[in-house]
Amino acid sequence: MTLNKKGLSLLNAFAYTTRRHYASHSKRSLHPLPNNLSRTLARQAALDIHPEVLSALSSSSRKPIVALETAIVTNGMPPPTNLEIALKLEQIIREQGAVPATIGIVGGRVKIGLTREELERLADTEGNQNLVKVSRRDIGPIISQRLDGGTTICGTLIFAHLAGIRVFATGGLGGVHRGGQDTMDVSADLHELTRCPVGVVSCGVKSILDIGRTLEYLETLGIPVVTYGNTYNFPAFFCGESDFNTSWKVNDPRAAAEILDAQARLGLQNGTLFAAPMPEQFAAQGAEVKAAVDQAIRESEENGMSKKGKEVTPWLLARVLELTGGKSLENSGQIAVELARLEEERHEESSDKLGRSTASAQPSIRATSNSYETSQDQSSQDWSTETTSEPKAPPKLIVVGAAAVDVTGRVSRGLVRVISQTTAPGTVVLTVGGVARNMAEAAHRVLSSGPDAQPDATLLVSPIGRKDEFSSFIVDEHDLLGMRHDGLLRTSEHRTAVCDMVLDASGALVGGVADMDIIHNVPESAVLDRIRDENPALVVVDGNLSQTTISSILKYCWNRSNPIPSFFEPTSISKSSSILPGILEQLVTNDRAATESPVTYAAPNTIELAHMYREANSETRGMINHRVWWEVLHNFNLGSQWRLDLETLARQPACPAKGKGDLSFLTRDGIAQMAINILPFFQNLVIKCGDKGVVVVMRISGENAKNSPWALEHSNPVKGYIVAKGLHGKEIVVLKHFPAIPVEPEEVVSVTGAGDSLAGALCASLVKDPTTFQTSEKLDAAVHIAQRAAVLSLHSVRAISPLLGEESAKAQ
Repeated sequence: MTLNKKGLSLLNAFAYTTRRHYASHSKRSLHPLPNNLSRTLARQAALDIHPEVLSALSSSSRKPIVALETAIVTNGMPPPTNLEIALKLEQIIREQGAVPATIGIVGGRVKIGLTREELERLADTEGNQNLVKVSRRDIGPIISQRLDGGTTICGTLIFAHLAGIRVFATGGLGGVHRGGQDTMDVSADLHELTRCPVGVVSCGVKSILDIGRTLEYLETLGIPVVTYGNTYNFPAFFCGESDFNTSWKVNDPRAAAEILDAQARLGLQNGTLFAAPMPEQFAAQGAEVKAAVDQAIRESEENGMSKKGKEVTPWLLARVLELTGGKSLENSGQIAVELARLEEERHEESSDKLGRSTASAQPSIRATSNSYETSQDQSSQDWSTETTSEPKAPPKLIVVGAAAVDVTGRVSRGLVRVISQTTAPGTVVLTVGGVARNMAEAAHRVLSSGPDAQPDATLLVSPIGRKDEFSSFIVDEHDLLGMRHDGLLRTSEHRTAVCDMVLDASGALVGGVADMDIIHNVPESAVLDRIRDENPALVVVDGNLSQTTISSILKYCWNRSNPIPSFFEPTSISKSSSILPGILEQLVTNDRAATESPVTYAAPNTIELAHMYREANSETRGMINHRVWWEVLHNFNLGSQWRLDLETLARQPACPAKGKGDLSFLTRDGIAQMAINILPFFQNLVIKCGDKGVVVVMRISGENAKNSPWALEHSNPVKGYIVAKGLHGKEIVVLKHFPAIPVEPEEVVSVTGAGDSLAGALCASLVKDPTTFQTSEKLDAAVHIAQRAAVLSLHSVRAISPLLGEESAKAQ
C-alpha cells in the first residue's frame, strides 16, 4: 500500500468536508452515528468498531477518519514487512491529525479499526494458513465460518461506506486485466465504486493491469477519475507515469474536497478516484519495475497463469518482486514512510488554508436530547472525547459526574486545631478525586480483581480541561491505574475541576475551595450519546451535574422499553436534591412510577437523606402528597406491626464493639420514617450512617414482589432487619442494618473518600450480579465488600485505597 503526502492532504480535506456536509445539509434529526451503521449495529451484525473510530464517527465529533485495507497485510507482502508497513501507514495518518481505521476480519467479525494484536494475527501469513482475501463475494462465507481475512479495496469500500467513513487510502486500484476483453477478468473494485460514495486516494491502477481499458470501464460506470498533480497523466502503480490521461486534475486539497462535497450534496451514491502520482525521483525505479512487469505478464501468458482468475494478481506481484530483487517492495514501503515527508511544507500550507476557510464557513453541530441542530456558536461545541490506542469491551458500568484533582492539606497531629489567617505545619498531597471519578476507581478496582476480572467494565464520563496541567494529571493517573479514560470529555472553555481541602489532625474536613464549574457546563447530549452507544447495565450519576443533565439521564434510562438501572450519589447536602426535578417529571408523565421508583438506587448519608426528604416534602416540590406517592404508601400498608418491629430494632446495638450505642437514631432522628417517605422515588436506599454502619431500605414491587425470596422472610430485629408485606402482595418493604467495621481514630488518615469507596464498590457488586438486593445473603456480601472499601479509604491518603483490589479478590 502506498500513499504520498499529497494524498494525505486530500484525506484530511475530504474527511473535514464530510463532517461539514453532515452538519450543514441534514434537516432532520441525526443519530449519534451514521444511519447505515446504527441500523447495522441494531441488527446485531458481526461487526466491532474500535473505540477511537467510534468516537470519531459520532455526529458531535469533527475528527477526520481514513479507512485502510488489509489485503496488503494478508496477501500483498511477506512478513514482517507487511506488519511494519501497516503500522507505519497508521502512524503517518495519525501525524496528519486523522484517525486510521484499518479494516479486516478476525474470527468471523468485521473490525472497523484493528488493534496491534489483531494486525499481528493477520500479518502472520506463515502461521495462519487459512487467511482469506475478502471481496464482496467472500463476506458471508468468511463470517459464517469465523475465519480471518484481509479486505481488498472492494471489501474495504463496503465496510467503510457502512461505517460512514468517506475517505479510503490505498496503493494500487484493481481494474481490467490484460486480455480482459476475452477473459472478462475485471476487478470487483471498479463496480464497488458505483455503490459506495467514498473518496479513494491511490497511486493509480496496478501496472500489471490494462490501464486503458480500466479507465474506459470507469468512464462507463460513471466514476470520476481525477489526477492530483500538475498534469493530466494517470499514474500507474509501481511505475509512476502511464500512457493515459484523465479528464480532470486538481492540485489543491480544498478543490479536491469540494468535488467530493458536491457529490454528497446531490446525494450521488458513487465514489471518486483520486490518483496521486509517484514523485519524479522514483521515475528510474518505476521504469525498471515496468520492464519487470512486462516480462512477468509475458511469462503469465506463456505458462497459463493469466487464465487462473484471482490467482494471477498475487503471482504477478510475487514475480515482479523476484525480478526486481525486492525493489518493488521497497517502493511500496518508501512511499508510505519517506515520500510522505517530501511535500510537508506544502501540506502544512494547504492544511492551514483549509482550516481557515472551513472555520469561518462551517457551522458546528449543537446536540440536544432529542435532535441535532446546526449552530454558528463554535465555542459551545468545544468538546472532544478522549481516545485510546486499544479497543475496549463495552462497559457494564457508566459513572457520570465529577473528575477532579484534590489538593489536600493536613495539619500535623500535634496541632489541636487549625489557626485562621496563617499557615500551619503539615503535609500537602496532590491526588485525583471527584465523586464520580472516585466511585469509578473503586468499582474498577473491585471489577478488575479476582478470577472473573473485568478491567474494561467501568467507564467514567466526565469533563476535563483540554490544555491545563490538571487534565494531564488525571489522564496519566488513570493510565497508571489501568483505568479507561476514553469517556473523558475535553474542552478548552473551562478548567479541569480542582478541590482544595484542609483537614485537621484527625483527618476531618475543616474547609476548602472547590472549582467545579466545568461539571455544570458539560453538554447533556455528549453524556447521553455515550450512554446510548454503550447501553450499560448500570448508570451512576453524582449530584455535581446540573439538574437538567441529571433529569435527561434519568429520563433516558427510565423511558426505555428495557430500562437501565440508575444509581444516584448525592455528593453533598446542597446537591442531594438535584435529582428531585427529574423524579417529579417522571411522576407526572409516566404511569410506571406507581409500581416502580424512577431511581433504582441512591446512597445518601443521614444528613443528605434529611435534606432530600425536606425538599421532597416542600410546597414548591409537591412530591410528598402527590397522587403517586399516596398510592405507593397505601400499598406499603405499614401498620402497627411495622412500628413495633422498628422500635425493637432501634433498641439493638449499633455495633458489636462496646460503646458505640444503639440504633435509636432510626426513630429518634426520623431516619426510618424519612427513608420510607421517599421510597416511592428511590427503589433502594443505601444510607451511610458513619460509625453506626449502613442502613438499607428498599421496596420490592410488582412481579418481583411475588417471586422474591424476601416474600418468605419475616422480621428479625435481633438479626438487624424488619420486613413488611404490602396489600395484595404488590409491595415488600425491607429495612436492614449493617454494623460498622470498627476503626480506631488514630488509624484514620482521611475521611473524604470513604463514602465514594463504599458506593463505588457497591456498584461493582450490582454490575457483577444485578440480583444482589434480592436475597439477604447476597446483600450481606455486597455491603461487606463496600464497607471494607470505605475502611481502606480511611487508612489511605488517597480517596480510594490501592489495597481495595487485593481485598476484593480475597473476599471472592
